Amino acid sequence: MSEPKKEEKDYKQRIRIKIKAFDHKIIDQSTKTIVDTIERSDASFFGPIPLPTEKRKYTVNRSTFVHKDARDQYEMRIHKRIIDIIDPSGKTIEDLTNLNLPAGVDVEIKMQ
Repeated sequence: MSEPKKEEKDYKQRIRIKIKAFDHKIIDQSTKTIVDTIERSDASFFGPIPLPTEKRKYTVNRSTFVHKDARDQYEMRIHKRIIDIIDPSGKTIEDLTNLNLPAGVDVEIKMQ
């Protein structure tokens, strides 16, 4: 028995941009900047897609030795967004590398 042949699909080049920040206002502002840059270079894209907010919680004792019941709790929220660019041109990639984004925004660009 022979296996049926799988159809080969035309996979286009794709860029995935992951954006992380602690402040939701800054991440929305930077995603708007990235989307405007992509639209100016006439590339097609998906997004921005909001991902679930990651919450890191820390519990710290108030005193150093006694009073075990007295504690402070802190929470750090990390907001995330994803933008997929389909079949980007050289101008799109060049414009994305020359972007000035605010401090506190982590941008990860991956070619797929």
